[in-house]
Amino acid sequence: MSVNGQSSGSGRPNVVKTSLEKDLSKLSRMEEVAQNLSRRMLAPGLGVLFLTVVGGFASIQVGAQPNAVFIMIAAVFGGYMALNIGANDVANNVGPAVGARALTLTGALIIAALFESAGALIAGGDVVSTISKGIIDPSMVPDSQTFIWAMMAALLSSALWVNLATYIGAPVSTTHSVVGGVMGAGIAAVGFGAVNWPTMGAIAASWVISPILGGVIAAAFLAFIKTFIIYQDDKIAAARRWVPVLIAIMASAFSCYLMIKGLKKVWKPDATTIIAIGVAIFFASVAILRPLIRKQSKGMENRNQSLRTLFHIPLICSAALLSFAHGANDVANAVGPLAAILHSAQSGDIAAKVNIPVWVMLIGAIGICLGLFLYGPRLIKMVGEQITKMNPMRAFCVALSAAITVIVASWLGLPVSSTHIAVGGVFGVGFFREYYTRHSKRRRAYVMKHAGKTKNWAEDRPRREELRRRKLVRRSHFSTIIAAWVVTVPAAALLSAVVFYGLSQLR
Repeated sequence: MSVNGQSSGSGRPNVVKTSLEKDLSKLSRMEEVAQNLSRRMLAPGLGVLFLTVVGGFASIQVGAQPNAVFIMIAAVFGGYMALNIGANDVANNVGPAVGARALTLTGALIIAALFESAGALIAGGDVVSTISKGIIDPSMVPDSQTFIWAMMAALLSSALWVNLATYIGAPVSTTHSVVGGVMGAGIAAVGFGAVNWPTMGAIAASWVISPILGGVIAAAFLAFIKTFIIYQDDKIAAARRWVPVLIAIMASAFSCYLMIKGLKKVWKPDATTIIAIGVAIFFASVAILRPLIRKQSKGMENRNQSLRTLFHIPLICSAALLSFAHGANDVANAVGPLAAILHSAQSGDIAAKVNIPVWVMLIGAIGICLGLFLYGPRLIKMVGEQITKMNPMRAFCVALSAAITVIVASWLGLPVSSTHIAVGGVFGVGFFREYYTRHSKRRRAYVMKHAGKTKNWAEDRPRREELRRRKLVRRSHFSTIIAAWVVTVPAAALLSAVVFYGLSQLR
C-alpha cells in the first residue's frame, strides 16, 4: 500500500497527485494565463498611452488658440493613423528580407524604425496636399468648420479601416484608405459633385496596374536568375558574371527611386539628371562589385545555398532604402489631414496645400515606429513567410521590382500604391515558381542530369502529378488580400461618411 506518494508493494510508483500538488498545478496554470493576458494587453496599453501623450502634447503646442479642442482630437486621430501605418504598411518593406532569413525579425524592426523615422523627419514633405491629390474640390466646401469635420472623419475612418485590415492579416494601401476617407467625407459634406472622378478613376486603375506590374517585373528577374545562374552547371562562375550586374541594377534603381520619391523635400532633380545619375551609378557599381563578388565567392561550393549568401547585404540595404522612402512619403497619410485641420482651425480658411509643423511630423514618425514594434511582426511574417516561401534571391526580385515599378509609374503619372506593388511582387514570384516548376524544360533537364536519373521523364508519373497539385502560393491569403484591396476605397468612404454624419451632429 502506498503512503504519502511512495511506491506500493508492487514496486510501481504512485502517480496519484496529492492535494498540495493539485493546488500548485492550478496556481501555475492561473499564473501562465495571467502572463499571457498581460502580454496581450501590453500593446493596446502602450498604444493608448501614446495617444494620451499625443493629445497632451498637441494641447501644449496649440495652447489657448481657437478650436484647440478640435486640434487636440485631430492629433489623437493622426497618432492613431500613424500607429496603424506602422502596423500594416511597413511590413511590405522588410517582410521579404525577413522571410529570406537575410534579416532577423528584431533586426528588421530596428532598421525599419530607424529609416522610417529618418525618411519622415529628413525628407518628409513639408508641404502636402490637404485633399489627397485632388480628390475633392476645396472651393465647394461651404466653411472651415465643415472642412475640419470632413478631415477628421477621413482621418479616423481610414485609421479604423487599416486597423481592421491588420487584424484580419491583409496588407492594404494606407494611401487608398485616406483617399477613400476623403472621398466619403466630401460626398457626405457637399455631395457627389465635390469628387474629382477622373482622379478617382486613375486610382481605381492603379488597383489593377500596380500589383500586376510589380508581379511581372519580379517574375522576370526571377526567371533571369533561374536561367542564367541557378540552372547552370557552374553556378559560381555564372554568379560572378551576373550578380554584380543585378546588384548594380538595384543600386541604380534605388538611386532613381530616392531621387523621385524619397528626397523631394531636399532635392528635386529633372528627369535628365535622374537618368544620368542612375546610369553612372550602374556602371560604377558594376566596376566596384565584380572584384568584391569574385572575392566573396572564392571557395564556395557549387550549390544554391552558396548563391544565397551573395544577396544578403543587398537585401538589407533594400529594406533600409524602401523604409526611408516609405517614411518620406507615407507619413503624410497620417499627418496630412491633421496639418489641414490645424491650418483651417488657426486661419479659418481652406487651402489646397499647407505646411506641416515639425511637431506634427514628429507625431507621425513616432507613431509609425511604435505601431511597427507593437503590431508589425504579424504582417511582416505574413508577407515574408506565409504567402509563399522566400529565399534571398526571390526577396531580391521583390525589392527590385518595387523600386522599378514606382519609377515607371511615376514617369507615367500613375498613382500607384507601394503596398500593392510589393505584395504583387511576392505573388508574382510565387506564381512564377508554380509555373516554372511544372513547365520548365531547362529545369527538367538540369534535375535529370544532376540527380543521376537514367529513366525516362515520362515514367516519373507520380512525381509529375505531385508537382501538378502543388500550390506554392497560399490561395487563402491571396483571396483575403485581393478582397481587402478591392473594398478598401469604398469601405473607407462609407465609414468616413458615417463618421462625418456622427461628428456633424455634435455641432
